[in-house]
Amino acid sequence: MSTRRRARSIIPSLFTVMNLFSGFAAIVTALAGKHGDEKDFVLAGWYIVIGGIFDLLDGAMARLTHTSSEFGVELDSLADIVTFGVAPSAILYKAFFFQYPGTGLLLAALPAICGAIRLARFNTQLVGFDKDYFRGLPIPSAAILIISYIMFHHLALPDNDRLGDPWMWVVTIGASLLMVSTVKYDVVPKPSKRQIMAHPYQFGIYFIGIVLVIATRGSAIFPLFVLFVLYGVLRSLYERTNRFLRERRTAALLDEDTLKHEEESTFGL
Repeated sequence: MSTRRRARSIIPSLFTVMNLFSGFAAIVTALAGKHGDEKDFVLAGWYIVIGGIFDLLDGAMARLTHTSSEFGVELDSLADIVTFGVAPSAILYKAFFFQYPGTGLLLAALPAICGAIRLARFNTQLVGFDKDYFRGLPIPSAAILIISYIMFHHLALPDNDRLGDPWMWVVTIGASLLMVSTVKYDVVPKPSKRQIMAHPYQFGIYFIGIVLVIATRGSAIFPLFVLFVLYGVLRSLYERTNRFLRERRTAALLDEDTLKHEEESTFGL
């Protein structure tokens, strides 16, 4: 590897390291937070959002500098498990699940555990990877879904209502299970002229989403990610239902052909 290429290869890794640092900052900030004081949890959530931006940029920089490597993939996964797995789990425990000793610790750890499984599965499936879809909810999407609910909905509740918020259970368990599911989620296409021409509606939706997030100062993040999650689940149910019906029709036709053949054999036709 030439000196210039070696220098270029450092650039994507710097963004990955900043992603990792953002996750560490989120964990430290969340651990300093106390129930009833939402400032630390909101700040920790924004550190995770910033980590998500760095996560997008490190891949873009690797493609731009033509320095994609196995080292970069592994470093990215290690950074992701900290920022999008451990950090959301820390926020969940300090903001809500601390009130359930033992059980709360396990439930709060679900995003970290399922996120690690999700990343390990992804890394082992890089060969032959479907370029159009992810299998399972990507760990950054799960993290943003969880922390955006905490930041803009859970913390907006009165103090007494926060302790009994049932949606914290739903969001935590749902996002964790979707990460290790086989539900398909769209891969975000590279923002190039060719990709924009090939996926105009998809880029249009992303643009509208960014505008809504800016216009609402972030409060639109959670509903937008809920729509993204539900779209993947509903599409998966639709595809599986269609596949089941096709298999039933095929089986029925085979049975009909077999019966007809047996009748012809019986009557000597």
